[in-house]
Parts: sequence; structure tokens; C-alpha cells
Amino acid sequence: MTDIVNNEAEHRFEMNVEGHIAAAYYELSDGVITFTHTEVPKELGGRGIGSQLAKAALAQARAKELKVVAQCSFMNGYIAKHPEYADLLK
Repeated sequence: MTDIVNNEAEHRFEMNVEGHIAAAYYELSDGVITFTHTEVPKELGGRGIGSQLAKAALAQARAKELKVVAQCSFMNGYIAKHPEYADLLK
């Protein structure tokens, strides 16, 4: 598995797996990171890639002391299933 990178120029956390890019897109403003969309190519489906992206993105939000808005249904669902991230929600 490759590393998850915060591609700040593209406003996304991304992972390149077997030539496919999975990404969690965000907007950043005034100490708040808003996750707008998570995309995992169908070739990578069912392998936990989205969950890895969510975990890494939320860990970085915590490390940077950002509040989180989960507009993306995937991120919202991930946080609901992992209450240890609930304190990040704005």
C-alpha cells in the first residue's frame, strides 16, 4: 500500500494504488476543514481504501487542531462509525 499524501494544490488527500488515484477532497478556511467528496475508483473498491483516506485525513485535522465539517456522505458515515473522531466536528 502506498502512502496517503495531502496534495494541498489539489485540495485533497490522495493515495495512488496500482496506478489509480483515490482521494478525499476538502476545502480549508478559518481553522475548519470541510470534506466535500471522497472518491475511490471502482478498481479499488472493497479494499478499505476510503477508510484509510478518512483515517489519515482526520488524523491530520486533529494534529493541526482543525474543526471538521463532513459534507461528504462517506466521511460523515466514517465519523459516525468511529466516535473517537466526533470531537473534531464543528
